[in-house]
Amino acid sequence: MKKLRAYFRLLREKMVRDPLSPDRVAAGWAIGMFCGCAIPFGFQLIVSIPAAVLTKTSKIGATVGTFITNPVTIFFIYPAQTWAVHRVLFGSNPALPDVWTFESVSHLAGKTIASFLLGGLVIALVATPVTYVVVRRLVVVARRARERFKAHIAAKRAARREAVE
Repeated sequence: MKKLRAYFRLLREKMVRDPLSPDRVAAGWAIGMFCGCAIPFGFQLIVSIPAAVLTKTSKIGATVGTFITNPVTIFFIYPAQTWAVHRVLFGSNPALPDVWTFESVSHLAGKTIASFLLGGLVIALVATPVTYVVVRRLVVVARRARERFKAHIAAKRAARREAVE
């Protein structure tokens, strides 16, 4: 639990210390989240980093945002998105064919791949704007707090200097 808390603290620091504007930081994270959801594992960074470079947004955010799907979470996210969309599109659970012919397997594969890709796109369309709003707000609030803290420290130092003089 301590490691997880430290990891999130590190991510927050990376967001806050990024020299870009809060909008650009949030946009980079949103790009990473979109790529992490909509693009199959292994190809996400190939798309997210160039997209962040082209849009001049946070490359750190575009990289870390793709980690929504990682070697642990793909075993939960990918089957869930495939199953849900398959139910909506085809009105049934994905089922194995009764007779294993090339035609039946290729038909099942086509449905499953379509369900997988559309499921990822649906999740991405929901998660991307949420990520943008949350990250932007976090950056703005954290930067304000940091500025207030710096002003507080500066006031303390000034008061000490006055007391010495």
